[in-house]
Amino acid sequence: MVDKVVATPAALELVAFLKTKYGPDLMFHQSGGCCDNSAANCFLPGEITMGAGDVYLGDIGGCPFYIGKGQYEYWQHTQLIIDVIEGHGGTFSLEGPEGKAFHTRSRVFTTAELNELVLSEMASPGPRG
Repeated sequence: MVDKVVATPAALELVAFLKTKYGPDLMFHQSGGCCDNSAANCFLPGEITMGAGDVYLGDIGGCPFYIGKGQYEYWQHTQLIIDVIEGHGGTFSLEGPEGKAFHTRSRVFTTAELNELVLSEMASPGPRG
């Protein structure tokens, strides 16, 4: 199965740390807005509401990861790779006080991966909400 979003070991380590600090129910959103620098942001439940304008990509570290529909239109042909960099990214994300920031990288899917994604989406019961 092709994953639309994956995390590096450093990102998974930070997610695990944040879960011990804030609890197991965290979520990610990448909106592409100006204020969050198009970074993957980590939130507590209730801090952000998902709706029809958001696309569920998968889970990282056991946490659901969403992207704004407009941003997804640009990045749907790529796999998002969530990493960590040192320093505060200027976001509202939970990792900011730790002196770290989640950082999104990407790679273009191969033709075979794109075909697999199309087939899996046709068989899917619908988006996660």
